[in-house]
Amino acid sequence: MRLSIGFLLLLAAAAQVTWAAEPYFPERFDWQRRTAQQSGIDAAALDEALRFVAAHDNPAPRDQALSWAQSFGAKEPHFGGLIGPTKTRAALNGLVVHRGYIVAEWGDTNSVDMAHSVTKSFLSTVVGLAWQQGLIRDVNDKVASYMPPDVDLFEAEHNQPISWDHLLRQTSDWQGTLWGKPDWADRPEGKPDQWAQRQLHPPGTHYKYNDVRVNVLALAALQVLRRPLPEVLREQVMNPIGASNSWRWQGYDNSWVMLDGQPMQSVSGGGHWGGGMFINAWDMARFGYLFLRDGRWGQRQIVDPRWIRMARQPGVANDEYGYANWFLNTGRKAMPAAPETSVTFLGNGQNIIYIDQENDLLIVMRWIDNGPAFNQFVGQVIKALGKR
Repeated sequence: MRLSIGFLLLLAAAAQVTWAAEPYFPERFDWQRRTAQQSGIDAAALDEALRFVAAHDNPAPRDQALSWAQSFGAKEPHFGGLIGPTKTRAALNGLVVHRGYIVAEWGDTNSVDMAHSVTKSFLSTVVGLAWQQGLIRDVNDKVASYMPPDVDLFEAEHNQPISWDHLLRQTSDWQGTLWGKPDWADRPEGKPDQWAQRQLHPPGTHYKYNDVRVNVLALAALQVLRRPLPEVLREQVMNPIGASNSWRWQGYDNSWVMLDGQPMQSVSGGGHWGGGMFINAWDMARFGYLFLRDGRWGQRQIVDPRWIRMARQPGVANDEYGYANWFLNTGRKAMPAAPETSVTFLGNGQNIIYIDQENDLLIVMRWIDNGPAFNQFVGQVIKALGKR
């Protein structure tokens, strides 16, 4: 059978459309760039956005131990103070990725710095891997049922109903002390003489951002996976997405346990008392890009899309928070300049991974001040894309 030239041209055109629709995934040591002109971006508007953000480096001390002493350390009971490593950070830096390509970079993006609570997004991803592998049957299961007899995290009556979902959404209200830090000592509420007698809430009914409870989640996940969480993350996520070998996920000096006769460190979910994820902007961008592409990297599905849908689901006790550390833009309250569907992985400092599927946009921002500058920057970048 002979095919007409017109039909062959139609097939070629269809193949080009299919090829063009396939997203670009960067190689390990080569993330390609595009100029504003190549990307259809208003170059002058993008330059204006970059000039704007350059003036908003966080004025807090770059030495993260000193910054802690002036913030959490000045407001909370110490109970040993810092118990994990810290680092002196770089100046403000970041990346803008549009349609998969780097379109802007500023500052020292290779600096391996503390990511603070962005660590929680890595933690919830590792919990998701355990769920994908059937090690966690249902996120609504009580965590106590997964713990071995020698782990007493959930034996107290108040803690027995806590589910994986409660821990992931920061609604567990777990009560106790872990690694020398009582739950109430993290961002204590009320008068100091009332801190230790805080009001108890039924698990699942009250949202409270609390690093002690996130560290409980990390220890519970370690008991289920029975392998160091950084090892699982490296093998199943960071290596497949082409991340560097420079990142480190740290725990505390006293957060070591014995599992199957082997000492393992239970890592922390942030840098509140030191530790957490130490990482550069490029590896943060790869991690964010994985979720911009619904958990897929090339032809490999790394994170189950069903897990991502659960992570993006607003909680009953806080409709602006999904799983740790998925900050949602419900009602565009958090970021008026961004689409309601956008998601932010947010850490102290500020450290930010901004994921915007509507605009095929990913932004990594490190060490911007705590005011409205990031929202304004996002709005300026979206404007430069020709969007409103």
